[in-house]
Amino acid sequence: MRKVLNFSAGPAMLPEEVLLQAQAEMLDWHGTGMSIMELGHRGAEFKVIAEQSESDLRELMDIPNNYHVLFLSGGATTQFAMVPINLFNGKKSADYIDTGIWSKKAADEAKRYGNVNIAAQTQKADGLFYIPPQAEWSLNPEAAYLHFTPNETIEGIEFHWIPKTGQIPLVADMTSSILSKSIDVRDYGIIYAGAQKNIGQAGINIVIIHEDLVKDPLPGTPTLYSYKIQAEHKSFYNTPPTYSWYIAGLVLAWMKRKGGVKYFAEMNQRKANKLYSYIDTHNDFYVNNVRADCRSIMNVPFNLVNVDLTEKFLEAATKANLTNLRGHRLSGGVRASIYNAMPESGVDTLIEFMQEFKRVYG
Repeated sequence: MRKVLNFSAGPAMLPEEVLLQAQAEMLDWHGTGMSIMELGHRGAEFKVIAEQSESDLRELMDIPNNYHVLFLSGGATTQFAMVPINLFNGKKSADYIDTGIWSKKAADEAKRYGNVNIAAQTQKADGLFYIPPQAEWSLNPEAAYLHFTPNETIEGIEFHWIPKTGQIPLVADMTSSILSKSIDVRDYGIIYAGAQKNIGQAGINIVIIHEDLVKDPLPGTPTLYSYKIQAEHKSFYNTPPTYSWYIAGLVLAWMKRKGGVKYFAEMNQRKANKLYSYIDTHNDFYVNNVRADCRSIMNVPFNLVNVDLTEKFLEAATKANLTNLRGHRLSGGVRASIYNAMPESGVDTLIEFMQEFKRVYG
């Protein structure tokens, strides 16, 4: 067991079981005498990895056959451009829900290709941030799509409900929430996610897209930014990030062995409940500023009431082998990211540290 508990928001903690398997296979993958990094991406060996990882993802998320699953290079940020480039086809306006820094970045990128209507933004009441109900949104009935970010890693805000869009495609950036709980893929037109939080290492992102949305993109679109081209070539138009794909496959297989999304959803809820409960019970010392019904189960940001103690807290946590708890540079404070690979015992250890720190400095 590794001594360090990594609470990084991403690239995030990977399962030790996966790392040990990757280590064992580093020099010789399945008797080939070569590392997976050296194998040709169009060869029979890598085809096994590609097909199995897609099959496992489809099983874990119950992805219907009328959805394409793409494993693409780059992070989820590439999708900030790919979504409007491919969906602004005939329509030149889209709705975006602004709940934090990442959804704002997505909206800003989309403005390069068409009109963006910010249909709703995070609100604040009684000192707590929350997502306004859909009845208060200003939606455009002619929008090409509605984009939202179900979980904001920096602000620690999460949708615990799904926007209703009728015939308008719903697009979700699930980078920090994919596979953390059960969803119905049929509710979405496009789901995309960077791998470096719940699926694997940085360098690859996954796109799940309904077949009806795979059309010709805007004129002048770079070839690699066309969903149609990527779907036709099954993510192999060019050389994909093979090692990142391999690691993703190992993580997906590990999730299946553990019991699938249901297992992780139950554990993730327990982890979040424990941490939020401790913070709320000791709100004279620690405080979270998100309304309870909008809190993230993946990213738990909090502040010390005495902000002057923040650096002491972070230094002491690092010495206790609780790493990467510093909040985002734009928000400060403390943030514990507790993705699928973070064991429940890791959250217990963090709470024990918080108790001891409060005893000493409270």
